[in-house]
Amino acid sequence: MTSKTVKNTKKSSTEESSCQCRREFLTDVTVGFAAVGAACAATPFVKSMSPAANVLAEKTLDVDLTEIPEGEFKVVLWQGKPVFVRHRTKEDIEWARKENKSSQLIDPQDDEKRVQKPEWLITMAICTHLGCVPLGGGEHGGWVCPCHGSVYDVAGRVIKGPAPKNLEIPPYKFIDNNTLRIG
Repeated sequence: MTSKTVKNTKKSSTEESSCQCRREFLTDVTVGFAAVGAACAATPFVKSMSPAANVLAEKTLDVDLTEIPEGEFKVVLWQGKPVFVRHRTKEDIEWARKENKSSQLIDPQDDEKRVQKPEWLITMAICTHLGCVPLGGGEHGGWVCPCHGSVYDVAGRVIKGPAPKNLEIPPYKFIDNNTLRIG
């Protein structure tokens, strides 16, 4: 009788254990590379949501008030946006206070609530209608938006036009009698 050799198709437990270790190692390496790749891809996206260095540098802006004569205003840039700093006259203040109860105001707001010191009005120089920059010379010494004709008074309140709200008041404080800090 001829003897047949039977091949053992079963793997030894050592070989099986070695195979399983290699599979686990390759899985771990693949997952590790995927995690590092995802982190590298996400970093520029996350950084793009942070403020730019020039914006952070303009977090606050100090304005020398001695440069603005009474009855005049100055436009300064704070965080890339224009801001009106107006040195109001006694007549401006009296008119603005008298108009507090006017039915002409589209967005009624008392002058006293819009200013910290009556002689200084600080507002964003951006029309609340579509974002144009108003020009000086409006009725009662205020501003007029050249885009669609909104008119603002000496308190930055809208009195005519399509603008729905008054000029926005940015955060500010007076450092001393001659210095204003916006932001």
